Amino acid sequence: MDTKAFKRSLNSSENYHRKGFGHEADVAGQMESEYQSDLIQQIREHNFTLQRGQATIRLAQAFGFCWGVERAVAMAYETRQHFPQERIWITNEIIHNPSVNQRLREMAVDFIPMANGQKDFSGVTPGDVVILPAFGASVQEMQLLNDRNCTIVDTTCPWVSKVWNTVEKHKKSRYTSIIHGKYNHEETIATSSFAGTYLIVLNLKEAEYVANYILNGGDRDEFMSKFSRSCSEGFDPERDLERIGIANQTTMLKGETEQIGKLLEHTMMRKYGPDQLNQHFLSFNTICDATQERQDAMFDLVKDPIDLMVVIGGYNSSNTTHLQEIAIERGIPSYHIDSADRIGPGNRIQHKPLHRDLELAEPWLPDGHVTIGITSGASTPDKVVEDVLEKIFALKAAVSVG
Repeated sequence: MDTKAFKRSLNSSENYHRKGFGHEADVAGQMESEYQSDLIQQIREHNFTLQRGQATIRLAQAFGFCWGVERAVAMAYETRQHFPQERIWITNEIIHNPSVNQRLREMAVDFIPMANGQKDFSGVTPGDVVILPAFGASVQEMQLLNDRNCTIVDTTCPWVSKVWNTVEKHKKSRYTSIIHGKYNHEETIATSSFAGTYLIVLNLKEAEYVANYILNGGDRDEFMSKFSRSCSEGFDPERDLERIGIANQTTMLKGETEQIGKLLEHTMMRKYGPDQLNQHFLSFNTICDATQERQDAMFDLVKDPIDLMVVIGGYNSSNTTHLQEIAIERGIPSYHIDSADRIGPGNRIQHKPLHRDLELAEPWLPDGHVTIGITSGASTPDKVVEDVLEKIFALKAAVSVG
């Protein structure tokens, strides 16, 4: 389908909304009381450091709610106020934070159910209001909702929309979009739906495999088996890797996205020569500023000695997982939790090690003075961070007494 024409048509529809409904002041007060924290603000004002007893907390200088996330949540709150009686759905989690999504459920926002691994839109009826989350929705979902005459409230982050525009440019010029991302992540699913021909690479290792194939050829069946769930229908590596453009899931590691871009640029230069590079390679900067800021702050935080790291955010949050990776790569004991409820009782913590299921660690806080690094993903409210800090201080006081 002509996705660009469809989006233009959708933008002109009276049932499509990408801005609020005039309830900004009411919503701002509600979100401040539910999600902001006086304690976190005090720590920010004191060089991002707080000491109580035998625990010193060092906060990353950029963490938590980004502008796009705050905007999406505020629009969801406004939608409930503006449509007090209508049935409201959301196509996915508004953001990857369990407490925020639970709050929407309490506000009678229904989540599209899953059936046999697929979203089931059968309960959505004409006139229903449907929210598209911060990471967007596929063009097919938008078309379905538009055809069903639903009111669509689109909270897609503008940074994600920027990536969609990039793959549209690739498609227009008949370049294959090489998307650095996770093939089953909602954002990448949405991005690929706007692309023409595409290939999704998870990391630098997969990009190196693709680069080697471009330069030296290889086993086509092996290639297609490796990327069977990560490419467009009818993808042919012999044909579709001659002209490529780079895009990314906005929450991936900035450094790795840059490495992949440089690798593939050099690959196409070697293959076709510097004078032909522009006919075979396109690159636009689609790295999200907020993701970059949080990763840079994490790199700064781990430069100085810390005894352990606590990373707070949803377990399905890609940007939170990448913050965890930064600590682990430096050999810092690191605990990824989604809420303060994961701490205790006693000196124990239920956490998610990288690429593994939840595990219980006991004891996790050492005796004596401890310096703890703290960061949180872009979908984590300050109030959740405050709750974690209070649990840590209380537990450390109890451990010291014991």
